[in-house]
Amino acid sequence: MNPQQLLDRAIEIATIAHAGMVDKAGKPYIDHPRRVMAHLTSPEEKMAAVLHDVVEDTQVSLEVLVEAGFSSPVVAAVDALTKRDGEEVEAYYQRVIANPVALRVKIADMHDNLDLFRIESPTQKDADRIGRYCAIYPKLVQALIDTQKY
Repeated sequence: MNPQQLLDRAIEIATIAHAGMVDKAGKPYIDHPRRVMAHLTSPEEKMAAVLHDVVEDTQVSLEVLVEAGFSSPVVAAVDALTKRDGEEVEAYYQRVIANPVALRVKIADMHDNLDLFRIESPTQKDADRIGRYCAIYPKLVQALIDTQKY
């Protein structure tokens, strides 16, 4: 299967997995992974981006992604981006930083989540979330810069 066919498969899996889900603005949830995907360039990054929430938020497992034919780097990135129950935030971000594809996807994910213009009436909860993202975002960008120095 060529990269475009795999990307189409990733979009299909994510669309089916997120069917009926809505985001904080009440819009179809699949719009979020699609926007994240649009910020990235390589096929592997795009696949990981559109799939980045399926294991965490739906019944899709990493095994399903392997069986669907996704490469080890794509599956590893989705795994790195999947939060574990009871996991410390710092451990999560260290795992993301250690995976170059996951790091780029997470930066694009945060970029999308920082866009309050998509939410008609932001709440204090939204402001608190933005504050948490703003605290970690520079560290992620610095990690990306550091990986490109060598």
